[in-house]
Amino acid sequence: MNPDLAKQTAKRRTFAIISHPDAGKTTLTEKLLLYSGMIHTAGMVRGSKGRKMAASDWMSMEQERGISITASAMQFAYKDVVINILDTPGHQDFSEDTYRTITAADCVIMVIDAAKGVEKQTRKLFEVCRQRRIPILTFINKMDMPGRDPLDLMDELENLLQIHTFAYNWPIGAGRDFCGVYDRLEKKCLFFTKTATGGAEKADVEVTTLDDPKILEKIGPAELEKTKEELSLLDVAGNAFNVQDFLEGHVTPVFFASALTNFGVEPFFDAFIHLAPPPQARIADGLTGKEVPIDPIETPFSAYIFKIQSNMDKRHRDSLAFMRICSGKFERDLIVKHHRLGKEIRLSRPHSMFSGERTTLDEAYPGDVVGVINPGVFAIGDTISIKGGFNFKPLPRFQPEIFAKISPKDVGKRKAFDKGVKQLTGEGAIQMLRPYHEGDDVIYAGVGQLQFEVMQYRLQDEYGVETQLTSLPYTCSSWIEGDVKLFQKSYNSILMKDANDKPMVLFVSQWEKQYSIKQNANLKFFDLDQP
Repeated sequence: MNPDLAKQTAKRRTFAIISHPDAGKTTLTEKLLLYSGMIHTAGMVRGSKGRKMAASDWMSMEQERGISITASAMQFAYKDVVINILDTPGHQDFSEDTYRTITAADCVIMVIDAAKGVEKQTRKLFEVCRQRRIPILTFINKMDMPGRDPLDLMDELENLLQIHTFAYNWPIGAGRDFCGVYDRLEKKCLFFTKTATGGAEKADVEVTTLDDPKILEKIGPAELEKTKEELSLLDVAGNAFNVQDFLEGHVTPVFFASALTNFGVEPFFDAFIHLAPPPQARIADGLTGKEVPIDPIETPFSAYIFKIQSNMDKRHRDSLAFMRICSGKFERDLIVKHHRLGKEIRLSRPHSMFSGERTTLDEAYPGDVVGVINPGVFAIGDTISIKGGFNFKPLPRFQPEIFAKISPKDVGKRKAFDKGVKQLTGEGAIQMLRPYHEGDDVIYAGVGQLQFEVMQYRLQDEYGVETQLTSLPYTCSSWIEGDVKLFQKSYNSILMKDANDKPMVLFVSQWEKQYSIKQNANLKFFDLDQP
C-alpha cells in the first residue's frame, strides 16, 4: 500500500448537492466557500474586482437568470479535509446532467425547503441516489422564514422517501424567532447572531446548554418548554443513529438551518466532514463479463468522464472533459489507455475549476474531479486507466421528449453554427439526431424546453450565431434494437439515428408509441439508453 496515496484518499470528501429549484442549493454552496475561506464575502469571488455573483454559477445565463443550469465542480480545503463539491442544476429540464454528476459523488446533500417539504424533483433525484446506494444527508433550509412544523417535515421525509430519519440537531425557534439549534449528540445549544446583511459573513455563535438561565433571555419560557418536549419525544420515539446505516443508505441525518443567515451552517459542515465517506471501491465491468471492484488505493490510476463542457473560458474556446478519479494517483502528463478508442493518450493539460477559472494541476487523488482538454477524443461515460481490462458502469441517457429544428438566421454564420452545435451536443444536454434515410433533416432533441433556450442563448453568446427554432410535433421517443429493416413505421413517426448511430423512433403521442410497440413485436424498445 502507498501510505501517501492512502492518506490523501482518506482526506477526500466528494459530494453532490441536490434539491428542487429555489430550495437554496446554490446558496448553501456559497456558504461552504465562505466558511472554508475560499471567498471573503458570500456571493463575491475572491479577486473578482467587486463582481457580485454566485461562485458556482459561472455561465453568463446563470448569472442573468439567477439559476443553476449546468453542473459545476470545485475543489478546496475545509478544516482537515479536501472538498470536491459538485453543484447540480435543480431544474428538471437538466435532470440528466444532474444524474451523471451524482454518479461521480460518494455522498449527497439533499436540500429541503422548510415551507414546501419534499417536492417532485427532490423525489426523483432521491430515487437516483437510492438506486446507487449513495448516503444522503438532509439539510432543511429556510428555517428563518415561515415554514412547516419540524416534526411534520421529518414525518414527510420518512413516508414519501421511505427512509429512516435522525434529527442530528433541532431548531430553537422558527421563522423570525429562529435563533439556534440544539446538538442532540453533544447535548448543547448553539445560538447565532448575524454579523452582516444577507449572511455575507460568518455568523457569531454562542454555545450553552438547555439548563443555562441565560437561555430564557433568548427564547422565553414557552419556547424553551416546547423545545424540551420535542427533544424528549425524539429521544423516546425517534430513530437511533448508526453510521453504518447511514453509509448503506438506510437512514438520513437531518439538520435544520438557514443558509441565507448562516444560522446552523457551520455545525452542519463540521458534522458532514466526519459523516461523509472518503472514496470507496467502485464496481466496474470486466472484459469477461464479470463485475470487478476497483480499489482506490490498490488499483493503478483509473477514471471516467461524467461531464463535458465547452467554452468555460471564452478566451480558450475549447472543450473540457471532467473526469472522476476512481483509483491511483494522477500526475500531469500521465499516459493512459482510452478504453473505448483502444489507444493511448497523454493527459497533458489538467485543470481544477473555481467559478470558471482554471488552475493547472500537477497531481490529484481518488475522489478528485479533474478537467482535461478534450480535443474531440472524449465522450461522456469513457473509461481511462493505466492497466485497462475493465470499464466503469455506463451512464444512461434519458428519453428525449421535445424536438425541434435549429438553423442560423444568417447563412454566412453556418461554419460557426456547425462548430457550436458540435460542441454543445457533445455536452449531452441536447442530442443531435441524424436522418436514418436520405432526404430527412437533422433534428435536435432534449428532455425539457429550457435546454433549447440555453442552446440558442449559448450559440449567440459564445459563437455569435443568432438562430431560429422550429418546434416539431413529436412528444416522445424510443431507442429500438433488432433488424431495423423490419420496422413497421406508423404514419406520423420518424426513424432517426443518435450520436452513437443507434436507431431511435420519434412519435407524436404515447398512443402512437404503444401502437408501434405492439406492431413490432420482433423489435425491442427502450426508453433509457444504456450505452
